[in-house]
Amino acid sequence: MKSIKKNLNSIIVGLVLTFIFSTLVNPQIPLIKNALHRIEGIIYDLRLNATLPEKVRQSDHNILVVDIDEKALQEIGRFPWSRTVVKDLVTKLVDAGVVVIGFDVTFSEPEVNPIDKMLESEMGVDLYQNDPDYFEQLKVDLDADMQLASVLGDTDIVVGVLFQDQADIQSGALKEPSVILLDQSAQKITSRVYRGQTSNIDIIRDAAIGQGFFNSSTDPDGFIRRALTIIEHKGKFYPSLALEAARLYTLSDHIEVETTPLPGTDYHSITAVKFGKTRIPTDEFGQVLVPYRGGQKSFPYYSAADILKERINPELLEAGIALIGTSAVGLADLRSTSVGLQYPGVEVHANVLEGILQPELFSYRPDWWQGSLYLQILLVGLLLSLLLPMLGPFWMALVGLVTMASTIGLNLYLWQMKIELPLSQPLALAFFITMYNLARGFFSENSNRQQIKSMFDQYVPPAHIDKMLTDPSAVSLEGERKEMSVLFSDIRSFTSISEKLSANELKDMLNEYFSPITKSIFEHQGTIDKYVGDMVMAFWGAPLDDPQHAQNSVIAGFDMLKITRELREEFVKRDWPEIYVGIGINTGDMNVGDMGSEYRRSYTVLGDAVNLGSRLEGLTKFYGLEFLVSEFTKEQCPDIAFRPVDKVKVKGKEEAVAIFEPVAVRDSVDSGLAAELALLDTAYQDYLSQHWSEARTHYQSLLEKNPTKKLYSLYLERIEHLEQNPPGDDWDGSFTHTSK
Repeated sequence: MKSIKKNLNSIIVGLVLTFIFSTLVNPQIPLIKNALHRIEGIIYDLRLNATLPEKVRQSDHNILVVDIDEKALQEIGRFPWSRTVVKDLVTKLVDAGVVVIGFDVTFSEPEVNPIDKMLESEMGVDLYQNDPDYFEQLKVDLDADMQLASVLGDTDIVVGVLFQDQADIQSGALKEPSVILLDQSAQKITSRVYRGQTSNIDIIRDAAIGQGFFNSSTDPDGFIRRALTIIEHKGKFYPSLALEAARLYTLSDHIEVETTPLPGTDYHSITAVKFGKTRIPTDEFGQVLVPYRGGQKSFPYYSAADILKERINPELLEAGIALIGTSAVGLADLRSTSVGLQYPGVEVHANVLEGILQPELFSYRPDWWQGSLYLQILLVGLLLSLLLPMLGPFWMALVGLVTMASTIGLNLYLWQMKIELPLSQPLALAFFITMYNLARGFFSENSNRQQIKSMFDQYVPPAHIDKMLTDPSAVSLEGERKEMSVLFSDIRSFTSISEKLSANELKDMLNEYFSPITKSIFEHQGTIDKYVGDMVMAFWGAPLDDPQHAQNSVIAGFDMLKITRELREEFVKRDWPEIYVGIGINTGDMNVGDMGSEYRRSYTVLGDAVNLGSRLEGLTKFYGLEFLVSEFTKEQCPDIAFRPVDKVKVKGKEEAVAIFEPVAVRDSVDSGLAAELALLDTAYQDYLSQHWSEARTHYQSLLEKNPTKKLYSLYLERIEHLEQNPPGDDWDGSFTHTSK
């Protein structure tokens, strides 16, 4: 209390900073919002480039760029080219085996026909009047638009569309879109709406099978990190160039927009786009993070000039998806991206297309990102606000650095799992709280008592803490080997449970479970080693000696099962899944001490005896039991009644170990249970003696009284097998488990 009062100002400042940063999770002030976007953009770019593979990833699909580059402009002429040249380009791509072609350009105006040009002069009019039928036919033959349209049906072609913000820009007409809404009740969608458009002339539009927009989606700093998959125009939804090309490539009939209602509004939020069996998660605007595979020209580039002049091996183009665009500086399609400042826009589409065809390449920001960010800020803020003022300068700086490193590490880990979360707020909060406390001038070192408390207060009971602080010599952080008992407990079917709950519900459920479980372990003199997901590991006999460590651990196990039964009823009332647990305990020599690296340490136990405890917990599922202990634990628990279970050889061990199910404290065993245990002991001895008939009779009797007991039916199956396959005189009754 004195320490808190002494450092109250620092704690308050830390909590105020935590509150301020919590308001920045979703700021409404444009200046702050844009600043955070820019900072997050820089962090995103650093993270992306730091995790790009050294070698360009190989695609399962032959996605290539047909480049209208400087070379093509020199050899073919300035762009735009005549439609006859484009026709030849399409023809040669089709002949080489390209299956889908996408144009990162529009054909928004008809090409001038030479006959129409001729009729602008008096001489031309005279010639036309002399033989109008001839010139009309010649006009058809020289119509470049018709020539291009004549080959667009030879393969799957996607022509480009550019949507505009200005409603007065309406160039060309659009094909009916290939996008439909999954939920017909969704009248208002959180999509990007464009009022104008620049499309293709009718003859080209009608000849092409598909159409897709090539609009860029830039962040406030002008960088392209995201790409739109759909756009809304006049109440209809149109796919991007990449999405439409993927649809045609996969022979899908249409694209669906998956939405979910936004609470409190009449809007539906976009969650994904789907075609065929492929589902692409998106943000609420239908955007995806561009899965860049590397810098410029990470995809195969082929100059349009080389294709037109047949200088490319056709095998390189076979079964390919060709995107026709430009990298020429003068044609103004170079963009600022996370992987380059002069990045061709057409290659952005190539990256998105590859991601759509291989959805596992996409990173995404989940719908629970705000809750996760609030939780990170709260944990970082509370941890540093309450802890740093109590530390000396060295530990203060170390804790701050470890917190920032852990924040970065968690973010990078989630990024590797394809989950993208903001990093700037929790990282900046950790930095400012740490710097503030360092600036406050806490340069005195804390005593050994404070070191012990900071090490053990999250692991051991408060009574142990008080005793260690009173007599620090009673505990040693050095590694030592001693006899102890270790407990492992795990929630059954946790994966299926977690799938039924939201992230917040799962967090709340685990908190509701671990709090009383931890309290029970503390009350029975146990030390928490760690929590790993839904698993808790604890041990008895350290850091303080406990002569009754085996019996205390078993009694704690009984109490944990009692708590689980009570919570099961409570969880049902809250519409949460019922929980069941498995508990395994072993007693033996273990190494215990403060272990780890110079950056992160933990007071823990290691050794074969620990591993056996973990194996026993895993075996509870096999025997249909909730609680198993080894013979070494049973030997030190004279006040506990046990049910013999088996003699096993676990994976990695050659020696067989007898295992038992703790039933109850002996004083509480009633006559019915005592009779069952006596009969079971007789049955098990007959089994070990290979008296199959007597053993079968006893186990059948036990099963009739306990029809749900899997253990008894398991032994009846074993007896039947062993009668048909006698094990021999050297059989010791053990069963070998080959899995963990």
